[in-house]
Amino acid sequence: MRKLGFAAAAALAAALFAPSIASAATGYVTTNLNVRAGPSTQYPAVTVFPVGSRVDVIGCTSGPGWCDVQAGGVRGWVSASYLDLSYQSRRVRAPSYIGRVGIPTVTFSIGSYWDNHYRGRDFYRDRGRFGGPRVVAPRPDRRDDWRRERMEDRREMRQERRAERRELRQDRREIRREIRQDRREDRREWRRD
Repeated sequence: MRKLGFAAAAALAAALFAPSIASAATGYVTTNLNVRAGPSTQYPAVTVFPVGSRVDVIGCTSGPGWCDVQAGGVRGWVSASYLDLSYQSRRVRAPSYIGRVGIPTVTFSIGSYWDNHYRGRDFYRDRGRFGGPRVVAPRPDRRDDWRRERMEDRREMRQERRAERRELRQDRREIRREIRQDRREDRREWRRD
């Protein structure tokens, strides 16, 4: 009995708090439109929906600026400015009708969203750049190798210069010592004469 009650409560909570695709509104793309991996042009493009494409609108950010959409097995974010919605048997501009159609306001969390939809994509490993946790340590590129080599070369040059300076100082000391010794001998000879 308790198991059934817990399962029913979990299903009810999921239905209430998570927008589902079954309750998604129908939208239409008004231009060839980049589908992004997040609600901004800063996120990578996932694909392009051609003009007239039918999409399921899952939810939109408050504003409304961006809408989470799905079509043809692709999920991503598009600008609400380039969407029409079905409303009372006609197409209307999305920014003006999102509230009337009943599209929920959603927030974006890169971690769970990218984990669920983009795990196999090339840009997934770079999600730290977009505000999510780093998945893979960055690989050094050629510039890093070049910098490392250049730093090593500079270090070696500094060590060589130090060694040369030490030798030069040592040579000068030797010369001074010889000059002092020569002067002493000259003085001794002068005193003897």
